[in-house]
Amino acid sequence: MANIHSIQYLRGLAALAVVCFHVSEAFSGPFSVGAAGVDVFFVISGFIMWVTTSGRPPDPLRFIGRRITRIVPLYWIVTMLTSVAILLRPRFFYDHVLNVLNFFGSLFFVPVLEKGMPHPVVLQGWTLTYEMMFYLLFALTLVLDERRRFGALIGLLVALSALHFLLPAGYARVLTRSLVLEFAAGVVIGRLWMEDFRLPLKVALALLCAGFLLLAATEFVGSEVTRVLRWGVPATLIVAGAVFAERARPFEPVRLFTFLGEASYSIYLWHVLVVVAMTALALTLHVPAKLQPALIIFASATLSALLYLAIEKPLIRLLHSTGSRKAGHAKLPAQAQSKERSRAPVA
Repeated sequence: MANIHSIQYLRGLAALAVVCFHVSEAFSGPFSVGAAGVDVFFVISGFIMWVTTSGRPPDPLRFIGRRITRIVPLYWIVTMLTSVAILLRPRFFYDHVLNVLNFFGSLFFVPVLEKGMPHPVVLQGWTLTYEMMFYLLFALTLVLDERRRFGALIGLLVALSALHFLLPAGYARVLTRSLVLEFAAGVVIGRLWMEDFRLPLKVALALLCAGFLLLAATEFVGSEVTRVLRWGVPATLIVAGAVFAERARPFEPVRLFTFLGEASYSIYLWHVLVVVAMTALALTLHVPAKLQPALIIFASATLSALLYLAIEKPLIRLLHSTGSRKAGHAKLPAQAQSKERSRAPVA
């Protein structure tokens, strides 16, 4: 199966939306909807996990191993550098919590809780607590055949969200928030995709446009509306519309957009640290206040993407190639290795 280019585009767009949200928030701007990039990521995550494991022999340990090598090393690097920056310039990181408990808790995805949410040293890393929980649940269901796996996974995620209101305050209640249903939505889209489900191009584009219009409309909706309805439903429509529009009419990818998708994890993890540095630089250089947000967004996204090339890409190549050799994948013929890589829309 060839790469699904629209998924890469959406990953890049979601990462840039989160960057814009944080810069807008720092300057008291109006772009709160940019936080919905996280919800798009959650739906994409469910989609990717299903698509990249469907039709393959179940191997829970290999699945978890690849998720760890993909997520953990860079997160640890960014956490350590952010901790050093906080120690050196604490006044630039007023909302961060750095102590021994939170440092080690952050490294293992169980940071302290603040206002009922995970609050790691790398603030945006709260989403990885949910991602890792989803990966663990997904790995558990890999022991089942594909038909039962789908029902078990969706059932687990729905049951977790139903338990939320019965649990006392703490991690159990935090991890059962209804936003876990966004992973389930992605899994459903992935299942439909792998079964060669198709939509007419006009219908798929209508779903895509409806998702973006609903996101825009949430700027005028009260914040009391639960996140899974406020941003999760539009994110689901956007992902479904994009992938089925691409299936209806495949297209040649634009290299820049594909690159932003490939670099999305680095952009997401690095951007807060880089935004702080760019803000300090803009103030030092006396950049006019009206120009600062746009310049900081551009510089932060660009530098974070370059850090993908300098750090994340070589690191993942090294760790995945080492893991493949240990698993005996190095003995595959070159054609077979190429075929295996082509099955996954993203690494």
